[in-house]
Amino acid sequence: MLKARSMMDAREADRETSPRGTSPSQIGRRVDACATPAMREAVLRIESEYREMPGLSLTLRQAVRLWGLDHHTCELVLANLIERRILKRAANGTFILR
Repeated sequence: MLKARSMMDAREADRETSPRGTSPSQIGRRVDACATPAMREAVLRIESEYREMPGLSLTLRQAVRLWGLDHHTCELVLANLIERRILKRAANGTFILR
C-alpha cells in the first residue's frame, strides 16, 4: 500500500517551490507535479483503467479494494482525477469517467 503521509509531505514541499501563477488545471495536466513517483503511478494506472472500461463506476470503498490502496491515498488519487476533469462523482456517490 502507498503511504499517504509521504505523499502529503511531497505535496507540501512542492507548494513551497512551485512557481506563483500556476493554475490548478496546469498542475493537473502534469499528472500532479507535486506527487511522489508512487502517487503518479497510481494516478496513471487508475486513469488508464477508467479509459479502458468507460462504464466503470466505483464507490470509494470499491476503488480502495480494487487497486489495493489505503483509503486516504485512494481519495487523493480520485480527487486528482476529478480536478483534472477525467472523472466525476455521480449523484449516487460513485466515481465515473467524465
